[in-house]
Amino acid sequence: MLHFSARRAATSTALAAISLAALSASAAKADTFINILTGGTSGVYYPLGVALSKIYGEKIPGVRTQVQSTKASVENLNLLQKGKGEIALALGDSVKLAWEGDAEAGFKEKLDKLRGIAGVYSNYIQIVASKDSGIKSFADLKGKGLSVGAPKSGTELNARAIFEAMGMSYKDLGKTEYLPFAESVELIKNRQLDATLQSAGLGVASIRDLATSLPIEVVAVPASVAEKLGPPYQAEEIPAGTYEGQAAAVPTLAVRNILVTHADVPEEVVYQMTKQLFENLDQMVAAHKAAKAIKLETAAKGVPVPLHPGAERYFKEKGILK
Repeated sequence: MLHFSARRAATSTALAAISLAALSASAAKADTFINILTGGTSGVYYPLGVALSKIYGEKIPGVRTQVQSTKASVENLNLLQKGKGEIALALGDSVKLAWEGDAEAGFKEKLDKLRGIAGVYSNYIQIVASKDSGIKSFADLKGKGLSVGAPKSGTELNARAIFEAMGMSYKDLGKTEYLPFAESVELIKNRQLDATLQSAGLGVASIRDLATSLPIEVVAVPASVAEKLGPPYQAEEIPAGTYEGQAAAVPTLAVRNILVTHADVPEEVVYQMTKQLFENLDQMVAAHKAAKAIKLETAAKGVPVPLHPGAERYFKEKGILK
């Protein structure tokens, strides 16, 4: 009887060990996790990140995704360097400064693990003031209250560069706020702020919200500023009718956004992330019209960090790279 009990116990132990081994094997083959780093929920990065999450979750076998709302470019790049994300959107100038290790821009050291996936759409510098503020030109911002974006965000780095190129600084402002898009708009609605500078895709939700709440003035940034700053800045226009009450096209600057990953993400994962992005662009456009500007033909051009081997493989497959 004792012998039988001992044998039964041994069998149970063996079965438990087999179950544990099976569980371990299953855990080893557990889903690949893709954390998508975006920006504030009222910007363009976030809805595009949500669209990517859906595409990857449906199209890449064994993948689990998460969308993380962040302070955008600078935070995203620092998180990637630490391995706390697999893919992120970031402004081209921020990516360049991160690769160079520009401390003033928010990078304490060269972020050497960053790798490019693709250049995507451009962010437009959109300076919008309430009509009541009397601001009609960039020079009119002097003595007024302006939100320049979250501290050391991609937007704020753009703001700083433009002010310098215009021979001005934040000291010329009556009040400088460092706030994300939605919060900036709320202050303008409440008459606590005159204007907001937002670096985002055209038709960004925050400015659409503001334009439907009160009369706005979209402030021009002269093309000469793009010439002075050089790449990755370029002269562009915010087309007439982009926002309610905007009757004419307004000159401004644009900076290309880059999809970035890091060197430790496996080649196959990045290959699939790149492939599924370009094979499901219709879903990206459905999430936000800024994605209409994402083109396979130009995706590998002008990326300020080395391309990840997974992305490189896809572009070679498609004949975009030799």
